[in-house]
Amino acid sequence: MTGSYQSLKVGIEEHVGQIVFDRPKELNTFTSVLAAEFNAALRELEDDETVRVIVVKGEGKAFCAGIDVREIEDKSALDLYNWVTLMEKMSLTMASMGTPVIASVQDLAVANGIGIVASADLAVAAEGARFGATAVNVGLFCMGPAVPLIRNLGRKKALELILTGDMIKADEALRIGLVNRVVPGERLEEETQALAGKIAQKSPLAVQLGKSSFYKMEDLDYEQAFELVNNHFAMLCSSEDGHEGVQAFLNKRSPRWKMR
Repeated sequence: MTGSYQSLKVGIEEHVGQIVFDRPKELNTFTSVLAAEFNAALRELEDDETVRVIVVKGEGKAFCAGIDVREIEDKSALDLYNWVTLMEKMSLTMASMGTPVIASVQDLAVANGIGIVASADLAVAAEGARFGATAVNVGLFCMGPAVPLIRNLGRKKALELILTGDMIKADEALRIGLVNRVVPGERLEEETQALAGKIAQKSPLAVQLGKSSFYKMEDLDYEQAFELVNNHFAMLCSSEDGHEGVQAFLNKRSPRWKMR
């Protein structure tokens, strides 16, 4: 185990970091403590040279049922701005990291929970898992989750989710591109770890630089995007891992990657 956390369990096993939301009785809703700890844990694992992939999951029945709305009361407008900025910081943190993040979702991912799924690089869901941008149902609005949702789903589908507050099931989440895989519930852990393990076998440098390049080029115009990725690819080709990967391929052997 790493660090010391009140609302999370954090560990590392075979190059895969694990972050587990640990408020099962509250369906892993976000408090200020959990939000701060989640960002700290992401950064801690990002800075650990042995970690190549991070898996995020929830303890108990639900993945994450959003924000603990009891924290909204008795705050000024400035306090609320600072508070919601903390709640949504996770999306910026995951996008800025080189280490890939996989969300492993059981049962329920709503409001900030669907925001985590949309912000993660990849997502695996159990059959029967449900997703929703549900804040509109209680007089609020999923403005934070809307940012990664529109980038995943496009304008029409993202707006439908956040305007209606409707729930969708795992098979629909797969169809619209919110998750990558849907698996039987009893195999969620196994299938998530298999995906994480597959990525962890790749060159850490290639994965980290590739993810960074992907997010940076996403918001550039077409020509600028090619200029950016061409520079990144040239850097990768000149690296030790780049040479090692080519030599291993040509000599029909397994590559020996450098630790990042």
